[in-house]
Amino acid sequence: MYLDKEKKTEIFTQYGQSATDTGSAESQIALFTYRIKHLTEHLKKNHKDNVTARSLTMMVGRRRKLLKYLYNKDINRYRAIIKALGLRK
Repeated sequence: MYLDKEKKTEIFTQYGQSATDTGSAESQIALFTYRIKHLTEHLKKNHKDNVTARSLTMMVGRRRKLLKYLYNKDINRYRAIIKALGLRK
């Protein structure tokens, strides 16, 4: 499995406030970004996988909503997570 418990803990530790901080916007955005990158690589090899393509589109939408929330809530946290993840916004 590409996303096991250790990898999730690593992501939450790096981008969240602690290893158990699974609900903050930054940790959720980082987790979505990791999953989006994995699915993008999968779709490069399997371009006819329509179910995964739809899942990827929905995941990008969820990440966009979280980024919009963070932008409206605290612009400094938004800029920090964009810079840390290397997203184009």
